Amino acid sequence: MKPLLIATLLALLAAAGALPSAAQLRVTPKEAKGGTPLGEAWADVTPAFRASLKLPQWEIPTDLKQWQQHDRAATRATVIGLLGELPTRPEPSKVKVTAKEEKDGYTLERFEFHNGVDAVVPGIILIPRERKGRVPAIIGLHGHGSTKETICVNEKESQFIGPMMARRGYVVAAIDGYFNGDRIGAGPFLTKNKAQQESDLFKVYMWTGRNLWGMMLRDEQCLIDYLQSRAEVDPDAIGVTGMSMGCTRSWWLAAIDDRVKAVVGIACFTRYTELIAHGNTRQHGIYYWVPNLLKHFDTEAINALIAPRPHLELTGDQDAGAPVDGVAVLERKLAQMYGLYDKPDHFRSVVYAKTGHEYLPEMKEEMVAWFARHLPVGK
Repeated sequence: MKPLLIATLLALLAAAGALPSAAQLRVTPKEAKGGTPLGEAWADVTPAFRASLKLPQWEIPTDLKQWQQHDRAATRATVIGLLGELPTRPEPSKVKVTAKEEKDGYTLERFEFHNGVDAVVPGIILIPRERKGRVPAIIGLHGHGSTKETICVNEKESQFIGPMMARRGYVVAAIDGYFNGDRIGAGPFLTKNKAQQESDLFKVYMWTGRNLWGMMLRDEQCLIDYLQSRAEVDPDAIGVTGMSMGCTRSWWLAAIDDRVKAVVGIACFTRYTELIAHGNTRQHGIYYWVPNLLKHFDTEAINALIAPRPHLELTGDQDAGAPVDGVAVLERKLAQMYGLYDKPDHFRSVVYAKTGHEYLPEMKEEMVAWFARHLPVGK
């Protein structure tokens, strides 16, 4: 029997529960704050509303050739189409470095670029001082209440990973999202209220054929354009990682852009069906919503587009924004997807016991090890 056929059969058996899946790991951390234990699915959904729901049933492909030659492109086109109008991105040569500072083991540069539509995007890039030739780059995607400074400057933040990765030889870059950091007060209206700005952006974009989530992802694609133009960066070795809103952005970005070669998400990996089932849509801001998505598929289709590129997800079992039963469905389906490619070790999901919406030290260690394995420095 051919190896690919064997891998596919094993993945199907694992998905059906007949075999344990190497992609499904459960661990007990040394210390965690904890969160909200998962309640009964659909208990808080009114019977009439539940009866009205027509949720998608998207099956993981079983024919790799058909997927590669047709179905992947069609699925991806649907995903990108759901993000609304995405204007042509500007030339990366227009990015301006505005400040430079020497740090312990790396150089910190501040930069900015106009995204070609409606905003100046501020960012930070960390360049390792001791490097030979071009090196991999890691894009740090901040959470809903965070900024580029959280990734690269603020040492007390759990999402602070920039200097650590730069000292390991990686270029690290982060930008502020549309309603975060230095972009608060930058439109569409003259308000310094972050939540109001997020809501206003979502509403105005909806009227004009765009989608806030799509425009946020487009800015990250502008950042990839810039990184690929830098002499220090290996353009074929770019990874993304983030927590919370940054986690969701990481797997969405990898799904729509093959230039992302490895993904590590923390604390926001689940399906939208389970968020509805547990009444937990309130756990996410308005930025999170992509109109009409559930007319087509749930998040397994988005994550399937990442395969066979390396993909690691780290989740707390008491994280209300990422119901663990939704995680389990994705684990089963993506194990099948990666088995189809004969790359079962390229997908890994770790769930931490009695852990809420947290970025634990153990998670950071997993993130570092994943990139060291799949985007090694000095390969």
